[in-house]
Amino acid sequence: MTTMLAVRAHRGADALVLEDVPVPVPGPRDVLVKVAAAGLAPGMVRLLAQGAFKHLPTTLGHEAAGTVAAVGSEVGGVAVGDRVRVHPNLNCRECGYCRSDRDMMCAQQAMLGHAAWSAVPMPLYEEYHDGGLAEYVRVPHWLIDPLPDSVGFDVAAKVHDLANAVRALKCAGLPFGSTVVVTAATGTMGTATVKLAEHFGIARLVLVGRDSARLESVGRLSGLPADFVALNDLPGDWATSGALTRRLRELVPHGADAVVDFLPGGPGAVQAMAALATGGTLVHMGANTDPLRLPPIALMVNCWRFVGTRACTRADAREVLRLLETGALQADDLITHRFPLTDAIKAVDAMQRRDEPMWMTVVNP
Repeated sequence: MTTMLAVRAHRGADALVLEDVPVPVPGPRDVLVKVAAAGLAPGMVRLLAQGAFKHLPTTLGHEAAGTVAAVGSEVGGVAVGDRVRVHPNLNCRECGYCRSDRDMMCAQQAMLGHAAWSAVPMPLYEEYHDGGLAEYVRVPHWLIDPLPDSVGFDVAAKVHDLANAVRALKCAGLPFGSTVVVTAATGTMGTATVKLAEHFGIARLVLVGRDSARLESVGRLSGLPADFVALNDLPGDWATSGALTRRLRELVPHGADAVVDFLPGGPGAVQAMAALATGGTLVHMGANTDPLRLPPIALMVNCWRFVGTRACTRADAREVLRLLETGALQADDLITHRFPLTDAIKAVDAMQRRDEPMWMTVVNP
């Protein structure tokens, strides 16, 4: 096979396209993976519109798993036919951040098939910006993780999102037996966080989302007690009246120990933060562009922390793989939608509209 189908974005074009492109040829230090499953990220189209994709045209998709189809002449420890996942984080591997489990902070950090956040030269991103929404993907050999036999390709393709949730929960610095608010709880990252909550000593969840029925469904992902706050059930002026804060305070009068916030916009983050206990932490991973309208004195007096994190680390991903391998974590029920590659554009559109509950979505070439 010399050509393959791939989901592509082109400079100046509003729509994604499915087109034939050459199959990548692996270099001496590369691995070529035949993709069995590729994850869809809800924020992909928004980041594309914001110009976060620095190299266009490009093949999208930073989440992929499959089997090794070819290896470069200088690659050892990886063989054709191996079951693998692709770790998408491109970083220098040498700076202080990379050597201290903070590789998402590396100045060169970008994601294969996804976005880049820095203006410095990024030679790895220039070389490996094409992603996994295709029949094959070429990656540097050090971004290959072997898959345990017990982990299917669909779940393997979403390890990155589970690892992001691990990083967010680590950033919260949770005390044992904590109460945690999760916003945008019915989305990809929210459901991943709910699924992982019991592994972080959390005793109670408060889930915030638009729809009460969808929230209750998500609540069943965890064996923990959970309360639900549906934004659609709050007064119509909740965004300006502080009704979300009041409702959270009714449920947790002493305040939540942490808020894990995935809201992509609006005042929900600051209203949830105002419902923290003294010394509580809000961890944000929703790429909200709205100003955080909170006087610094509120953080000072309440000893609150606001922590932002934009990605997981390699250690987080390997931690998820260990949980999956041992059976401590069961994540198959998080995959709610599967599409063939020929319907990938339809899948992206469905994720933007969210007419029905969609937790994690994969494309199977």
